[in-house]
Amino acid sequence: MGNIISKNGTTYFAPELVTEMFNLVKGHSTIARLANQTPIPFTGSEIMTFSMDHEVSIVGENAAKVNGGGTLGSISILPIKFEYGLRVSDEFMYASEERQLTFLQAFMEGFSRKLGRGIDIASFHGFNPYSGTASSVVGTNHFDSAITAGNTVTFAAATADDNLESAIQKVTDAENEVTGIAMAPAFAAAMAALKTDDKYSRYPEFKFGGKPATFAGMDCDINPTVAFNSNNDRVIVGDFQNAFKWGYSKEIPLKVIEYGCPDNDATAGDLQGHNQVYLRSEAYVGWGILDAAAFAKVAASNG
Repeated sequence: MGNIISKNGTTYFAPELVTEMFNLVKGHSTIARLANQTPIPFTGSEIMTFSMDHEVSIVGENAAKVNGGGTLGSISILPIKFEYGLRVSDEFMYASEERQLTFLQAFMEGFSRKLGRGIDIASFHGFNPYSGTASSVVGTNHFDSAITAGNTVTFAAATADDNLESAIQKVTDAENEVTGIAMAPAFAAAMAALKTDDKYSRYPEFKFGGKPATFAGMDCDINPTVAFNSNNDRVIVGDFQNAFKWGYSKEIPLKVIEYGCPDNDATAGDLQGHNQVYLRSEAYVGWGILDAAAFAKVAASNG
């Protein structure tokens, strides 16, 4: 098939389809929208970081040089497996190649949407997207863990813009740059409700469900994943371009399973017994927060 390839006995989506898949992910993932992407090998990657204690010094003629001081560190970015599978009629196996490719294209598009949400949910909150509970695989590698109480602003709808300004100020006070704003719909609605003294909308770009791609010169994305599963986050701001990295392995396996109960669903039963096959795809995605001080958030008072 033109849309899949086989290597070492494993079937994969073709590279051009993987690229297309992650272009679709950008349309549904705030992380993919705001942050730089870098290739992640299966074995993971390590990014070196420097913490430099002083400014550069000017040295006069015959003058002594000084030790600036600093700390060398590293952030490991390890890929995490995200998977999605579903049962379909075994008529899929006997359909024409053109019909199979049409079906696989639809499956790929659906998988990309779910993957985009999943990347956000895991990297923002450390949740397993399927269960909505904390993932031991993700551990503390997420924004809710990395952003300290000192970098958290309490949300008040009547002063949402001031909340946003305060969060940004916390990042810039630490001499970091804010390149992106991840915003929950509830916060966008609060911004839309703010009015000037003469009753005009203060931020009309948020009115009627508006989703501005930029705000105040920064990339902006409005997504329910910011407050997924009743999480109290309302806004996450920071240097997504430089202080956060993410990426994916470019090999996306596709399995067409004809036998057994691969989803462990006792009610659905055996595939052959129900004239079904199971489609499963997996993606390996990794991320790392290089500097927690480069991020701040606005959260509800109990968040």
